[in-house]
Amino acid sequence: MKNKMNVTASHWVLIFALLFAAFACFLLVEPYMNSIVMAFILSLLMFPIHEWIENKLPNHKNIVALLSCIVLTFIIVMPLLLVFSAIMQQGAVFSQNLYQWVTGGGIQEVIAHPWVKTALKFINNYLPFDAINAQNIAQKAAEFATSLGSNLVATSAKILGDATNFLMNFFLMLFVLFFLLRDHDKIIAAIRHILPFSRSQEDRLLNEIEKVSKSAVMGSFLTAIAQGAAGGFGMWMAGFPGLFWGTMMGFASFIPVVGTALIWIPATAYLLISGDTTWGLFLAAWSIAVVGSIDNVLRPLLMQGSAGMNTLMIFFSLLGGIHLFGLIGLIYGPLIFAITMVLFNMYEEEFKDFLDGQDNS
Repeated sequence: MKNKMNVTASHWVLIFALLFAAFACFLLVEPYMNSIVMAFILSLLMFPIHEWIENKLPNHKNIVALLSCIVLTFIIVMPLLLVFSAIMQQGAVFSQNLYQWVTGGGIQEVIAHPWVKTALKFINNYLPFDAINAQNIAQKAAEFATSLGSNLVATSAKILGDATNFLMNFFLMLFVLFFLLRDHDKIIAAIRHILPFSRSQEDRLLNEIEKVSKSAVMGSFLTAIAQGAAGGFGMWMAGFPGLFWGTMMGFASFIPVVGTALIWIPATAYLLISGDTTWGLFLAAWSIAVVGSIDNVLRPLLMQGSAGMNTLMIFFSLLGGIHLFGLIGLIYGPLIFAITMVLFNMYEEEFKDFLDGQDNS
């Protein structure tokens, strides 16, 4: 028999006051919401390691939580520093080589290629664009090559300048993560107590949030890492700086629809036009067969089974999440969709008799 409660005027006042206070609290923490959400996601991913440490050091919750945060720091920060250093080094070498190639007449050779002439003629004759002049292309390429080195230095300086902000957000995330790991049981118990659902409904909702949070991270970021590694290997085999362009392909994989093609198609075209037909065909085949299959197979595989979300829903949750929230939307989007699906299923079960009656009326 379900519990029933008579809602009085004082109850409504309390509810509205609570909602207003909750909204005010949200405004206070809103600038730090991304750090809080990432701490929540990482707590789910780190919990198996945290439990293992906790089994080794029972009755030492503070020390265990601190050790878990230290392990996470070494897992994230140290590889990032090494990769960033290598990327800057390869990027500097690439910018120098590009400048020498452009100033040495390389761009003129490309423009003089029959394929390029045919493509420019087709574009100017049949497509509704302003006429594209080959000399303008050469001029823009020379300007780009000249400014690439200085832009790379400026970007590096900006990243280093933002390091303080990054470290502040990172340590804030670690601070939140410490309490999430230490007081995990208390937090879950408090959430269960506050939610006005049955225990089975609470289990479904909390389990789905945990599952989707993990799958969003695994599906998006692990796919990007895998595509970046595979794409970097292919670019390295074709003669490009592997780590630099592999990292660029990893970032490009977050872009819906286009993805890593933003990197490998121009690289393939360059190889074909410059006469390296074998490596151009290899890079195209490798990117389509290996890099592309990672996105088509691995991402849906890691994100499958979330509240009955099919591939189309996953696609729009990622697309809409990026549009509304930026990169963090890769987590927010699927999470919002999944929670909505669970709540919809709970609504359907709760009002099953009424909905069946409406269908039969």
